[in-house]
Amino acid sequence: MRMLSLSALALCAVVFSARAEDKAKADPKVPAVLNFEMKDIDGKDVKLSKYAGKVILFVNVASKCGKTPQYDALQAINEKYTKQGFVVIGIPANEFGKQEKGTNAQIKEFCTKEYGVKFPMMAKVVAKGEGICPLYKHLTSKTTNPKFGGDIKWNFTKFLVNKKGEVVARFEPDTTPDSTEVIEAIETALKQ
Repeated sequence: MRMLSLSALALCAVVFSARAEDKAKADPKVPAVLNFEMKDIDGKDVKLSKYAGKVILFVNVASKCGKTPQYDALQAINEKYTKQGFVVIGIPANEFGKQEKGTNAQIKEFCTKEYGVKFPMMAKVVAKGEGICPLYKHLTSKTTNPKFGGDIKWNFTKFLVNKKGEVVARFEPDTTPDSTEVIEAIETALKQ
């Protein structure tokens, strides 16, 4: 049996300590997918736990994409189902074709002016690769999301989360928010 060096043991202790600290920070009453804090488009801290008990559609968005017109359908379904406990959360990302180069202020102005977006928008994040934000790391990991995990392929990938905070569906970018498939999944989650 090989003996570990003191530096290797110290590194293991640091890693173990960091993992224990992360677990201690997580609120066991809040579903894992909602146990993250993000910045909104205005730079304010938002605990995703504030959406506990709602059906959520997380969407990585971009302003200069061929799929950008999906903002219209996202706003329409948000308006249609909001009183029933549904919310769209837009999360700008620039990893796919560099189609979200603007600042948060520019993104907000564009979405509001061009598409009348009123649903919550978060600050721009990294949704794939080096520096991936914790929410997208959770959503795309096969460990934390075995059924719907996997790298984001492009802008406007959608993750549907039920009232219990469980990811219950994933829709690829070509599936529009107002498609029968998405609407049926939202309505089913709202009834549960």
